[in-house]
Amino acid sequence: MSIITIAPLPPGAKPAAPPLQKETTAGSYFITNYPPFNFWKPEFVPALHSAMAQLPRASVPLGLYTHIPFCRKRCHFCYFKVYTDKDSSEIKGYIEAVLKEFALYAGQPFVGGRKPKFIYFGGGTPSYLSPEQLRHLTDGMKQLLPWDDAEEITFEAEPGTLTDHKLRAIRELGVTRLSLGIEHFDDHILEINGRAHRSKEIARAYAYAREIGFPQINIDLIAGMVEETEDKWKDAVAQALTLQPDSLTIYQMEVPFNTGIYQQMKAQGKLVAPVADWETKRRWVDYAFREFERAGYAVNSTSTVVRDPAKVKFLYREGLFSGADLLSVGVASFGHINGVHYQNQADFDPYLAKVNAGELPIFRAYPTQPDERYIREFMLMLKLGANSRSQFAAKFGADPLEQFAAPLKQLQDWGCLTVDGDRLTLTRDALLQVDRLLIEFFKPEHRAKRTS
Repeated sequence: MSIITIAPLPPGAKPAAPPLQKETTAGSYFITNYPPFNFWKPEFVPALHSAMAQLPRASVPLGLYTHIPFCRKRCHFCYFKVYTDKDSSEIKGYIEAVLKEFALYAGQPFVGGRKPKFIYFGGGTPSYLSPEQLRHLTDGMKQLLPWDDAEEITFEAEPGTLTDHKLRAIRELGVTRLSLGIEHFDDHILEINGRAHRSKEIARAYAYAREIGFPQINIDLIAGMVEETEDKWKDAVAQALTLQPDSLTIYQMEVPFNTGIYQQMKAQGKLVAPVADWETKRRWVDYAFREFERAGYAVNSTSTVVRDPAKVKFLYREGLFSGADLLSVGVASFGHINGVHYQNQADFDPYLAKVNAGELPIFRAYPTQPDERYIREFMLMLKLGANSRSQFAAKFGADPLEQFAAPLKQLQDWGCLTVDGDRLTLTRDALLQVDRLLIEFFKPEHRAKRTS
Protein backbone atom coordinates (compact mmCIF):
# COMPACT_ATOMS: atom_id res chain seq x y z
CA MET A 1 0.00 0.00 0.00
CA SER A 2 1.28 3.45 -0.88
CA ILE A 3 2.07 5.93 1.87
CA ILE A 4 -0.69 8.48 2.42
CA THR A 5 -0.43 11.99 3.78
CA ILE A 6 -3.66 12.57 5.71
CA ALA A 7 -4.86 16.13 5.67
CA PRO A 8 -6.03 17.59 8.99
CA LEU A 9 -9.66 18.54 9.48
CA PRO A 10 -10.62 22.18 8.86
CA PRO A 11 -10.33 24.33 12.01
CA GLY A 12 -13.20 23.66 14.37
CA ALA A 13 -14.52 20.63 12.51
CA LYS A 14 -15.17 17.61 14.73
CA PRO A 15 -16.52 14.17 13.89
CA ALA A 16 -19.79 13.37 15.60
CA ALA A 17 -18.59 10.03 16.93
CA PRO A 18 -19.88 8.87 20.31
CA PRO A 19 -18.16 10.64 23.20
CA LEU A 20 -15.07 9.00 24.60
CA GLN A 21 -14.38 8.70 28.30
CA LYS A 22 -11.94 11.54 28.80
CA GLU A 23 -9.74 10.12 31.55
CA THR A 24 -7.12 7.44 31.03
CA THR A 25 -8.18 4.43 33.07
CA ALA A 26 -6.49 1.05 33.38
CA GLY A 27 -6.70 -1.39 30.50
CA SER A 28 -5.41 -1.88 26.97
CA TYR A 29 -6.73 0.65 24.48
CA PHE A 30 -4.88 -0.02 21.24
CA ILE A 31 -5.91 -2.77 18.83
CA THR A 32 -2.92 -4.81 17.66
CA ASN A 33 -4.58 -8.00 16.44
CA TYR A 34 -7.89 -9.71 15.74
CA PRO A 35 -9.73 -11.62 17.10
CA PRO A 36 -8.88 -10.27 20.58
CA PHE A 37 -6.21 -12.13 22.53
CA ASN A 38 -8.65 -13.48 25.12
CA PHE A 39 -10.12 -15.72 22.41
CA TRP A 40 -6.77 -17.45 21.89
CA LYS A 41 -6.81 -20.75 23.82
CA PRO A 42 -4.45 -23.63 24.73
CA GLU A 43 -6.91 -26.06 23.16
CA PHE A 44 -6.25 -24.48 19.75
CA VAL A 45 -2.52 -25.28 19.82
CA PRO A 46 -3.01 -28.44 17.65
CA ALA A 47 -4.28 -26.12 14.89
CA LEU A 48 -0.90 -24.39 14.90
CA HIS A 49 0.89 -27.73 14.48
CA SER A 50 -1.41 -28.51 11.52
CA ALA A 51 -0.68 -25.10 10.00
CA MET A 52 3.06 -25.70 10.30
CA ALA A 53 2.68 -28.98 8.38
CA GLN A 54 1.13 -27.17 5.39
CA LEU A 55 2.97 -25.45 2.57
CA PRO A 56 2.77 -21.64 2.64
CA ARG A 57 -0.08 -19.84 0.97
CA ALA A 58 0.77 -18.33 -2.41
CA SER A 59 2.71 -15.06 -2.37
CA VAL A 60 2.67 -14.75 1.43
CA PRO A 61 5.99 -13.36 2.73
CA LEU A 62 7.80 -14.71 5.77
CA GLY A 63 8.95 -12.47 8.60
CA LEU A 64 10.93 -13.18 11.77
CA TYR A 65 10.45 -11.76 15.24
CA THR A 66 12.83 -12.43 18.15
CA HIS A 67 11.92 -11.34 21.66
CA ILE A 68 14.81 -10.22 23.87
CA PRO A 69 13.22 -9.85 27.33
CA PHE A 70 16.10 -8.25 29.25
CA CYS A 71 16.25 -4.66 30.52
CA ARG A 72 18.41 -2.55 32.80
CA LYS A 73 15.24 -1.32 34.50
CA ARG A 74 11.51 -1.90 34.11
CA CYS A 75 9.68 1.26 33.05
CA HIS A 76 6.60 2.08 35.12
CA PHE A 77 4.41 2.00 31.99
CA CYS A 78 5.88 -1.20 30.52
CA TYR A 79 3.47 -4.07 29.85
CA PHE A 80 5.84 -6.39 27.97
CA LYS A 81 7.44 -9.53 29.37
CA VAL A 82 10.80 -8.28 30.59
CA TYR A 83 13.36 -9.27 33.23
CA THR A 84 15.87 -7.10 35.07
CA ASP A 85 17.35 -9.81 37.30
CA LYS A 86 18.97 -12.29 34.90
CA ASP A 87 22.73 -12.89 35.06
CA SER A 88 25.03 -13.69 32.15
CA SER A 89 24.60 -17.46 32.47
CA GLU A 90 20.80 -17.12 32.34
CA ILE A 91 21.01 -14.84 29.34
CA LYS A 92 23.31 -17.32 27.60
CA GLY A 93 20.82 -20.10 28.36
CA TYR A 94 18.02 -18.01 26.91
CA ILE A 95 19.90 -17.35 23.68
CA GLU A 96 20.59 -21.06 23.29
CA ALA A 97 16.91 -21.81 23.88
CA VAL A 98 15.84 -19.27 21.23
CA LEU A 99 18.14 -20.93 18.71
CA LYS A 100 16.76 -24.37 19.63
CA GLU A 101 13.21 -23.07 19.21
CA PHE A 102 14.11 -21.51 15.89
CA ALA A 103 15.55 -24.82 14.69
CA LEU A 104 12.28 -26.59 15.54
CA TYR A 105 10.50 -24.29 13.10
CA ALA A 106 13.08 -23.89 10.34
CA GLY A 107 12.61 -27.31 8.75
CA GLN A 108 8.80 -27.33 8.81
CA PRO A 109 6.78 -27.42 5.55
CA PHE A 110 5.24 -23.95 6.15
CA VAL A 111 8.63 -22.36 5.48
CA GLY A 112 8.41 -23.73 1.95
CA GLY A 113 11.88 -22.63 0.93
CA ARG A 114 11.13 -19.00 1.78
CA LYS A 115 13.76 -16.68 3.18
CA PRO A 116 12.63 -13.94 5.57
CA LYS A 117 11.62 -10.67 3.94
CA PHE A 118 11.68 -8.70 7.19
CA ILE A 119 13.28 -9.33 10.58
CA TYR A 120 12.55 -7.64 13.89
CA PHE A 121 14.34 -7.72 17.23
CA GLY A 122 12.07 -6.44 19.99
CA GLY A 123 11.92 -6.48 23.74
CA GLY A 124 12.62 -5.80 26.38
CA THR A 125 15.84 -4.33 25.19
CA PRO A 126 17.68 -6.12 22.37
CA SER A 127 20.59 -3.71 22.83
CA TYR A 128 21.00 -5.06 26.38
CA LEU A 129 22.89 -8.00 24.85
CA SER A 130 26.65 -7.77 24.37
CA PRO A 131 28.10 -7.68 20.84
CA GLU A 132 29.33 -11.25 21.34
CA GLN A 133 25.88 -12.45 22.41
CA LEU A 134 24.26 -10.68 19.47
CA ARG A 135 26.67 -12.23 16.98
CA HIS A 136 26.13 -15.69 18.43
CA LEU A 137 22.35 -15.30 18.21
CA THR A 138 22.23 -13.86 14.71
CA ASP A 139 24.87 -16.19 13.27
CA GLY A 140 22.80 -19.12 14.51
CA MET A 141 19.61 -17.71 12.99
CA LYS A 142 21.27 -17.07 9.63
CA GLN A 143 22.51 -20.66 9.45
CA LEU A 144 18.93 -21.88 9.78
CA LEU A 145 17.22 -19.30 7.55
CA PRO A 146 19.58 -17.05 5.55
CA TRP A 147 18.97 -13.31 5.64
CA ASP A 148 20.24 -12.47 2.16
CA ASP A 149 16.69 -11.70 0.88
CA ALA A 150 15.74 -9.58 3.91
CA GLU A 151 14.70 -6.08 2.84
CA GLU A 152 14.37 -4.77 6.39
CA ILE A 153 16.06 -5.67 9.68
CA THR A 154 14.79 -3.65 12.66
CA PHE A 155 16.51 -3.47 16.03
CA GLU A 156 15.07 -1.79 19.14
CA ALA A 157 17.56 -0.05 21.41
CA GLU A 158 17.64 1.84 24.69
CA PRO A 159 20.10 4.76 24.37
CA GLY A 160 21.89 4.06 27.65
CA THR A 161 22.93 0.58 26.52
CA LEU A 162 24.61 1.80 23.33
CA THR A 163 28.37 2.18 23.39
CA ASP A 164 30.15 3.02 20.16
CA HIS A 165 31.46 -0.54 20.03
CA LYS A 166 27.98 -2.01 20.39
CA LEU A 167 26.44 0.33 17.84
CA ARG A 168 29.07 -0.67 15.29
CA ALA A 169 28.40 -4.35 16.05
CA ILE A 170 24.67 -3.83 15.53
CA ARG A 171 25.31 -2.11 12.22
CA GLU A 172 27.58 -4.99 11.12
CA LEU A 173 24.77 -7.46 11.79
CA GLY A 174 22.96 -5.93 8.82
CA VAL A 175 20.43 -3.85 10.74
CA THR A 176 18.68 -1.41 8.40
CA ARG A 177 16.48 0.39 10.94
CA LEU A 178 17.70 1.31 14.40
CA SER A 179 14.71 2.19 16.58
CA LEU A 180 15.75 4.31 19.56
CA GLY A 181 13.41 4.24 22.55
CA ILE A 182 13.98 7.87 23.51
CA GLU A 183 10.40 8.46 24.81
CA HIS A 184 11.29 11.97 26.09
CA PHE A 185 14.25 14.36 26.38
CA ASP A 186 13.48 15.74 29.84
CA ASP A 187 15.51 13.98 32.55
CA HIS A 188 12.83 14.44 35.21
CA ILE A 189 10.14 12.94 32.96
CA LEU A 190 12.44 10.03 32.13
CA GLU A 191 13.24 9.41 35.80
CA ILE A 192 9.73 9.59 37.20
CA ASN A 193 8.44 7.24 34.50
CA GLY A 194 11.12 4.67 35.28
CA ARG A 195 13.30 5.02 32.18
CA ALA A 196 16.92 3.92 32.63
CA HIS A 197 18.55 6.43 30.25
CA ARG A 198 18.99 10.20 30.39
CA SER A 199 19.27 13.00 27.83
CA LYS A 200 23.09 12.95 27.56
CA GLU A 201 22.98 9.27 26.57
CA ILE A 202 20.43 10.09 23.85
CA ALA A 203 22.69 12.71 22.29
CA ARG A 204 25.79 10.50 22.33
CA ALA A 205 24.07 7.37 20.97
CA TYR A 206 22.20 9.23 18.24
CA ALA A 207 25.28 11.10 17.04
CA TYR A 208 27.37 7.95 16.66
CA ALA A 209 24.51 6.00 15.05
CA ARG A 210 24.35 8.74 12.44
CA GLU A 211 28.10 8.71 12.01
CA ILE A 212 28.30 5.01 11.16
CA GLY A 213 25.50 5.19 8.63
CA PHE A 214 22.38 3.27 9.64
CA PRO A 215 20.06 3.45 6.61
CA GLN A 216 17.13 4.43 8.83
CA ILE A 217 17.01 5.75 12.37
CA ASN A 218 13.62 5.87 14.03
CA ILE A 219 13.06 7.57 17.35
CA ASP A 220 10.15 6.91 19.72
CA LEU A 221 8.32 9.46 21.83
CA ILE A 222 5.41 8.88 24.23
CA ALA A 223 2.68 11.48 24.56
CA GLY A 224 1.10 11.81 27.98
CA MET A 225 3.68 10.37 30.35
CA VAL A 226 3.47 10.96 34.11
CA GLU A 227 4.04 14.70 34.86
CA GLU A 228 4.10 15.65 31.17
CA THR A 229 3.13 19.27 30.52
CA GLU A 230 2.24 21.26 27.43
CA ASP A 231 5.56 23.11 27.44
CA LYS A 232 7.64 19.99 28.04
CA TRP A 233 5.87 18.18 25.22
CA LYS A 234 6.47 21.04 22.80
CA ASP A 235 10.12 21.10 23.82
CA ALA A 236 10.39 17.34 23.25
CA VAL A 237 8.94 17.73 19.77
CA ALA A 238 11.38 20.57 19.03
CA GLN A 239 14.35 18.46 20.16
CA ALA A 240 13.15 15.52 18.08
CA LEU A 241 12.96 17.81 15.04
CA THR A 242 16.52 18.98 15.67
CA LEU A 243 17.76 15.40 15.33
CA GLN A 244 16.12 15.08 11.89
CA PRO A 245 15.36 11.35 12.26
CA ASP A 246 14.36 9.33 9.24
CA SER A 247 11.12 8.52 11.03
CA LEU A 248 9.40 9.33 14.29
CA THR A 249 6.97 7.08 16.13
CA ILE A 250 4.70 8.63 18.78
CA TYR A 251 2.79 6.44 21.18
CA GLN A 252 -0.17 7.67 23.21
CA MET A 253 0.29 6.51 26.80
CA GLU A 254 -2.00 3.69 27.86
CA VAL A 255 -1.96 1.92 31.25
CA PRO A 256 -2.52 -1.84 30.89
CA PHE A 257 -3.18 -3.89 34.00
CA ASN A 258 0.32 -5.39 34.18
CA THR A 259 2.13 -2.06 34.53
CA GLY A 260 3.74 -0.48 37.57
CA ILE A 261 1.48 2.55 37.20
CA TYR A 262 -1.61 0.35 37.52
CA GLN A 263 -0.20 -1.42 40.56
CA GLN A 264 0.28 1.98 42.19
CA MET A 265 -3.27 3.00 41.22
CA LYS A 266 -4.62 -0.23 42.70
CA ALA A 267 -2.73 0.24 45.96
CA GLN A 268 -4.08 3.78 46.27
CA GLY A 269 -7.62 2.84 45.27
CA LYS A 270 -7.57 5.11 42.22
CA LEU A 271 -9.46 4.49 38.97
CA VAL A 272 -7.90 7.26 36.87
CA ALA A 273 -4.26 6.96 35.83
CA PRO A 274 -1.86 9.82 36.66
CA VAL A 275 -1.22 10.53 32.98
CA ALA A 276 -2.71 12.89 30.40
CA ASP A 277 -6.31 12.30 29.30
CA TRP A 278 -7.09 10.97 25.82
CA GLU A 279 -8.13 14.31 24.37
CA THR A 280 -4.84 15.87 25.46
CA LYS A 281 -2.77 12.98 24.14
CA ARG A 282 -4.44 13.14 20.73
CA ARG A 283 -3.91 16.90 20.62
CA TRP A 284 -0.23 16.52 21.50
CA VAL A 285 0.30 13.89 18.80
CA ASP A 286 -1.47 16.12 16.29
CA TYR A 287 0.80 19.01 17.33
CA ALA A 288 3.87 16.85 16.69
CA PHE A 289 2.50 15.71 13.34
CA ARG A 290 1.91 19.31 12.24
CA GLU A 291 5.36 20.44 13.37
CA PHE A 292 7.02 17.63 11.44
CA GLU A 293 4.83 18.23 8.39
CA ARG A 294 6.02 21.82 8.36
CA ALA A 295 9.56 20.44 8.21
CA GLY A 296 8.69 18.33 5.16
CA TYR A 297 7.78 15.02 6.81
CA ALA A 298 4.72 12.95 5.87
CA VAL A 299 2.25 11.28 8.23
CA ASN A 300 1.86 7.63 7.26
CA SER A 301 -0.03 6.01 10.13
CA THR A 302 -1.73 6.60 13.46
CA SER A 303 1.68 7.06 15.06
CA THR A 304 4.44 7.69 12.52
CA VAL A 305 5.91 10.39 10.33
CA VAL A 306 8.64 9.81 7.76
CA ARG A 307 11.12 12.18 6.18
CA ASP A 308 11.26 10.53 2.75
CA PRO A 309 8.22 8.35 1.90
CA ALA A 310 10.00 7.00 -1.19
CA LYS A 311 12.80 5.51 0.91
CA VAL A 312 11.49 4.97 4.42
CA LYS A 313 9.32 1.89 4.71
CA PHE A 314 7.93 -0.14 7.60
CA LEU A 315 7.85 -3.62 6.10
CA TYR A 316 7.44 -5.32 9.46
CA ARG A 317 4.36 -3.26 10.27
CA GLU A 318 2.76 -3.69 6.86
CA GLY A 319 3.62 -7.39 6.79
CA LEU A 320 2.16 -7.87 10.26
CA PHE A 321 -0.99 -5.94 9.33
CA SER A 322 -1.52 -7.64 5.96
CA GLY A 323 -1.36 -11.28 7.01
CA ALA A 324 2.28 -12.23 6.39
CA ASP A 325 3.56 -15.30 8.16
CA LEU A 326 5.45 -14.22 11.24
CA LEU A 327 7.79 -16.81 12.73
CA SER A 328 8.08 -15.49 16.26
CA VAL A 329 10.45 -16.91 18.88
CA GLY A 330 11.22 -16.17 22.50
CA VAL A 331 9.29 -15.96 25.73
CA ALA A 332 5.72 -14.57 25.41
CA SER A 333 6.20 -13.76 21.70
CA PHE A 334 3.29 -13.60 19.25
CA GLY A 335 3.36 -15.17 15.78
CA HIS A 336 1.16 -16.09 12.82
CA ILE A 337 1.50 -19.12 10.53
CA ASN A 338 -0.86 -20.08 7.70
CA GLY A 339 -3.79 -18.23 9.23
CA VAL A 340 -3.20 -19.41 12.81
CA HIS A 341 -2.18 -16.97 15.55
CA TYR A 342 -0.06 -18.20 18.42
CA GLN A 343 1.69 -17.03 21.57
CA ASN A 344 4.56 -18.66 23.43
CA GLN A 345 4.80 -19.49 27.12
CA ALA A 346 4.71 -16.17 28.95
CA ASP A 347 7.16 -17.00 31.75
CA PHE A 348 10.89 -17.57 31.64
CA ASP A 349 11.27 -20.99 33.29
CA PRO A 350 8.31 -22.71 31.56
CA TYR A 351 9.56 -21.39 28.23
CA LEU A 352 13.07 -22.76 28.80
CA ALA A 353 11.72 -26.09 30.08
CA LYS A 354 9.63 -26.66 26.96
CA VAL A 355 12.37 -25.76 24.51
CA ASN A 356 15.08 -27.72 26.32
CA ALA A 357 12.77 -30.74 26.25
CA GLY A 358 12.67 -30.46 22.46
CA GLU A 359 9.13 -29.09 22.34
CA LEU A 360 7.71 -25.90 20.88
CA PRO A 361 6.88 -23.56 23.78
CA ILE A 362 3.45 -22.56 22.48
CA PHE A 363 0.95 -21.52 25.15
CA ARG A 364 -2.16 -20.63 23.14
CA ALA A 365 -3.37 -20.24 19.57
CA TYR A 366 -6.31 -19.20 17.42
CA PRO A 367 -7.19 -20.54 13.93
CA THR A 368 -8.78 -17.66 12.03
CA GLN A 369 -11.76 -17.95 9.71
CA PRO A 370 -11.78 -16.23 6.27
CA ASP A 371 -14.10 -13.43 7.44
CA GLU A 372 -11.91 -12.84 10.51
CA ARG A 373 -8.82 -12.53 8.31
CA TYR A 374 -10.64 -9.95 6.20
CA ILE A 375 -11.70 -7.97 9.29
CA ARG A 376 -8.21 -8.13 10.78
CA GLU A 377 -6.40 -6.92 7.69
CA PHE A 378 -8.92 -4.22 6.82
CA MET A 379 -8.88 -2.80 10.35
CA LEU A 380 -5.14 -2.87 10.83
CA MET A 381 -4.33 -1.47 7.39
CA LEU A 382 -6.82 1.33 8.02
CA LYS A 383 -4.44 2.45 10.78
CA LEU A 384 -2.16 3.58 7.94
CA GLY A 385 -4.76 6.20 7.04
CA ALA A 386 -6.49 4.80 3.97
CA ASN A 387 -7.43 1.56 2.24
CA SER A 388 -7.86 0.65 -1.42
CA ARG A 389 -11.19 -0.95 -2.30
CA SER A 390 -9.79 -2.70 -5.34
CA GLN A 391 -6.84 -4.22 -3.47
CA PHE A 392 -9.10 -5.72 -0.81
CA ALA A 393 -11.69 -6.88 -3.34
CA ALA A 394 -8.98 -8.64 -5.35
CA LYS A 395 -7.53 -10.35 -2.27
CA PHE A 396 -10.73 -11.30 -0.43
CA GLY A 397 -13.29 -11.51 -3.23
CA ALA A 398 -15.61 -8.80 -1.90
CA ASP A 399 -15.65 -5.00 -2.07
CA PRO A 400 -15.15 -3.62 1.45
CA LEU A 401 -18.05 -1.21 0.84
CA GLU A 402 -20.26 -4.29 0.67
CA GLN A 403 -18.39 -6.47 3.17
CA PHE A 404 -18.35 -3.72 5.81
CA ALA A 405 -21.34 -1.67 4.69
CA ALA A 406 -22.68 -0.96 8.19
CA PRO A 407 -19.46 0.08 9.98
CA LEU A 408 -18.22 2.12 7.03
CA LYS A 409 -21.54 3.92 6.81
CA GLN A 410 -21.30 4.59 10.55
CA LEU A 411 -17.82 6.09 10.19
CA GLN A 412 -19.01 8.23 7.28
CA ASP A 413 -22.00 9.49 9.26
CA TRP A 414 -19.67 10.43 12.11
CA GLY A 415 -17.50 12.43 9.72
CA CYS A 416 -14.55 10.11 10.29
CA LEU A 417 -14.16 8.60 6.82
CA THR A 418 -14.47 9.68 3.19
CA VAL A 419 -15.01 7.52 0.11
CA ASP A 420 -13.44 8.83 -3.08
CA GLY A 421 -13.53 6.25 -5.85
CA ASP A 422 -11.09 3.53 -4.85
CA ARG A 423 -9.92 5.22 -1.64
CA LEU A 424 -11.39 4.91 1.84
CA THR A 425 -9.63 7.64 3.84
CA LEU A 426 -9.74 8.59 7.51
CA THR A 427 -9.78 12.19 8.63
CA ARG A 428 -6.88 13.31 10.80
CA ASP A 429 -9.05 13.46 13.89
CA ALA A 430 -10.31 9.93 13.22
CA LEU A 431 -6.79 8.66 12.61
CA LEU A 432 -5.71 9.87 16.04
CA GLN A 433 -8.47 7.85 17.75
CA VAL A 434 -8.89 5.05 15.23
CA ASP A 435 -8.56 2.21 17.75
CA ARG A 436 -11.88 3.01 19.39
CA LEU A 437 -13.54 3.34 15.98
CA LEU A 438 -12.28 -0.04 14.79
CA ILE A 439 -14.53 -1.77 17.33
CA GLU A 440 -17.33 -1.11 14.82
CA PHE A 441 -15.82 -3.79 12.56
CA PHE A 442 -15.70 -6.50 15.25
CA LYS A 443 -17.99 -9.50 14.99
CA PRO A 444 -20.68 -9.32 17.72
CA GLU A 445 -19.21 -12.20 19.72
CA HIS A 446 -15.85 -10.39 19.90
CA ARG A 447 -17.13 -7.02 21.10
CA ALA A 448 -18.29 -7.78 24.61
CA LYS A 449 -15.18 -9.69 25.67
CA ARG A 450 -12.44 -7.59 24.08
CA THR A 451 -9.35 -7.31 26.30
CA SER A 452 -6.65 -6.85 23.65
